[in-house]
Amino acid sequence: MTDTDLPHRYPDDQCDAIYRAMRERRDMRHFNGRPLATDVLERLVGAAHLAPSVGYMQPWRFIRITDAALRADIFALVERERLRTAATLSSRQAEFLSLKIEGIRECSELLVTVLMPDTGAHVIGRRTLPEMDLASAACAIQNLWLAARAEGVGMGWVSFFDPDELAQRLALPAGARPIAVLCLGDVEAFYPRPMFEDAGFGERLPLDSVLFENAWPADAQPTPAAY
Repeated sequence: MTDTDLPHRYPDDQCDAIYRAMRERRDMRHFNGRPLATDVLERLVGAAHLAPSVGYMQPWRFIRITDAALRADIFALVERERLRTAATLSSRQAEFLSLKIEGIRECSELLVTVLMPDTGAHVIGRRTLPEMDLASAACAIQNLWLAARAEGVGMGWVSFFDPDELAQRLALPAGARPIAVLCLGDVEAFYPRPMFEDAGFGERLPLDSVLFENAWPADAQPTPAAY
């Protein structure tokens, strides 16, 4: 079967645009502070909400941070965790500390992605894999990320925070968990490569090291760490 034999395939230019967004998506940390139009933010959150979810549970919720004092509190939480993370590194602490890992103070919009409390109501697809709620929420974030790149909007996913402390700041109900702080905004340019790759903290693995057939090969290796 060739591409032309697939009756539901998009035209070439539309396929190319989808793959381009995937290739050029970057975890952005540098923003110029120019505001985003409200309709752009609504489209991006709408794209997130189109994501697939196991058992159609739609476990994601988004909190838009518009209060300046709360934004400053979130930055302080992230900064504390950045320093704690650096202290755990066996090497390259100074190099890690020199990296910019977030754009919380400079971005136009700040969203926190929250995982809904697990009441046990959604069982389909989760009886043996309860963590599929987290996987589903990650799909929503990725949808938002790809839509943002297509719209020319930078996005950064920040995971440097204590979830209990952030949950308290946001007055989340018992069992709800913040899983991402998302920085969104206009950027002067998108990075040509992931920043951690540029800084020598890793590189894209070759496809044959992540795609196996029928069984786990005996010589399969873990992803190497640069520290």
